Amino acid sequence: MNNTKNVPHDNPEGVIDTSKMTAGQRAALELTEAARDAAAERASFAGGLFMGQFALDQLLPFPEQESGDRARGDTFVNGLEKFLRERTDPDAIDRDGEIPDAVIAGLGRMGAFGIKVAPEYGGLGLSQTNYCRAAMLLGGWCGNLTALISAHQSIGVPQPLILFGTEEQKRKYLPRVAAGEITAFALTEQGVGSDPARMETHAELSPDGTHFILNGEKIWCTNGTKASMLVVMAKTPPKIVAGRERNQITAFIVEMDSPGVEVVTRCHFMGLKALYNGVIRFHDVRVPRKNIILGEGKGLKVALSTLNTGRLTLPAACTGLAKRCLEIVRKWANEREQWGAPIGKHAAIADKIARIAANTFAMEAMTFYTASLVDKDKKADIRIEAAMAKLWGTERAWEIVDTTMQIRGGRGYETADSLRARGEEPAPVERMMRDCRINTIFEGSSEIMRLFLAREALDPHLKAGGAVLNSQLPMAERAKAAVKAGIFYAKWYPRLWLPRLNLGTKADVDPKLTRHLRWSERTGRRLSRQLFHAMIRFGPKLEREQILLGRFVDIGTELFAITASCAHAHSLMKEGASSREQEDLLQLVDYFCRAARLRIEELFRGVSHNTDAVGYRAAQMVLEGRVPALSEGMVNSPGAPHEHRSRLAA
Repeated sequence: MNNTKNVPHDNPEGVIDTSKMTAGQRAALELTEAARDAAAERASFAGGLFMGQFALDQLLPFPEQESGDRARGDTFVNGLEKFLRERTDPDAIDRDGEIPDAVIAGLGRMGAFGIKVAPEYGGLGLSQTNYCRAAMLLGGWCGNLTALISAHQSIGVPQPLILFGTEEQKRKYLPRVAAGEITAFALTEQGVGSDPARMETHAELSPDGTHFILNGEKIWCTNGTKASMLVVMAKTPPKIVAGRERNQITAFIVEMDSPGVEVVTRCHFMGLKALYNGVIRFHDVRVPRKNIILGEGKGLKVALSTLNTGRLTLPAACTGLAKRCLEIVRKWANEREQWGAPIGKHAAIADKIARIAANTFAMEAMTFYTASLVDKDKKADIRIEAAMAKLWGTERAWEIVDTTMQIRGGRGYETADSLRARGEEPAPVERMMRDCRINTIFEGSSEIMRLFLAREALDPHLKAGGAVLNSQLPMAERAKAAVKAGIFYAKWYPRLWLPRLNLGTKADVDPKLTRHLRWSERTGRRLSRQLFHAMIRFGPKLEREQILLGRFVDIGTELFAITASCAHAHSLMKEGASSREQEDLLQLVDYFCRAARLRIEELFRGVSHNTDAVGYRAAQMVLEGRVPALSEGMVNSPGAPHEHRSRLAA
């Protein structure tokens, strides 16, 4: 089922009211909207949830990995597991802040830097599902190695070229990366995070038209201090589009040994101590015109499309991390005794273990389903599913590692080296917590993911009725749009109240799972009704209600997690599991769905009963320094405001 079916396909750029935006806001919006493939018809299960559609046939039967593809993946994954176990020491990598050259060389020889690169270019040519399997293995072992390989392969040179590269570019660069050359992605700048309109790195065409001259500076380039080439996003001269000047961002392949490329410094962080992340400066760097990816002015589309697939590495790695945490707590909760019984028998600890296990299963289900979409079509539109998997998976992983530390107590807070020195099992929970924290920030923070998903959730409505609210359009055009919108909503809205007696579940789906699927279908219609009501209530101001929109996004994401978990469980049960295994799996997934339903109900309550406005006013008051008591009793740090000193000092 298509989540844009029967929705008028007006251009969203023409229906978003920009009249009250600042010039900077308007430029950022126009640049981002131009990069969206907004007119694309996409059969997205997750996107359909926001329009009251529940295309269960897209998940049932759950897309199983083809046996031949699984076998090809087994060969690599088994070899990678053996290499990691025998040739790497994650604690030493963390302690030294360096990945040994022999380890990087060994990974290169086994093809770990060209997992998805086609064999004709020297790579392994493995599927997205197998790549996610490798990411899970890495994520449960060493965060530094995970970052090295995923930053190179997911957002570095390989992925953009696989998606958009010319044949000449592929033949020149892909064999090099498949052989082990490391690459990086350069987008973020000192004053520019998620606002591409403010980008300062720029490239001007040379007088002879054969090169671009690149100048600027990028920060937080993961792998940048080890890379031999980068994908660099830069502003190129603006163009006139529809009578208006529009900023252009272009993606370039830049060789690190080019004159004028300088590694300014290596950045160091709370975790991922061996992350080769740096500040890269470009001074009059000559980049051949043929090194442009996709085309001039299409860099943001390259970046967004690359990040869509690249984001999927994070929930995959987080699933591996969660499985390692589960392994640690299972062992500890069975062995550690308090008050005459193993701590796993105490309800407070058992509750935590159940949540770890259930959420781990859901993370895996969401990841494998989304990966299967890529395997069906390498250019599949997975923007919503990937963003949901990233948002939900990284936030749950942080909760899981935090819970693991709580269960381990002081031994969780103690370093693995210290535990080892005392003769105890060196469970690396402390390291895992430091390394895990970045995942809710990497490749789009949780806040940005919610805004991104909110924009996608509103997209069909912007197409259907946004022009009515756009004060920049002539009244005649707005009136015409109102008629079209009225026709659409007259058909669409009543259907959100009608019962769906035939959900389309297969007869062999267990009743426990069917019950949760039917609830999810009803709740999806409730979600789309409340989103529509919010649009009527707030009108063009809805985009400012970020917390409210975030609740809608979280509800949709939880519904995706429930559905994927039920479908994945059904698939595993059909693979020949024993009766006991089937019953245990049903119990786990039933628990997950019940817990998710409680979270969803709480989110719905928050739509109408919340402290959003009061909290916003309190935040502005604090930002203005109007609560002197909050500044008292502190040692003034360099650069801190000094307008409110302690009464004692006064």
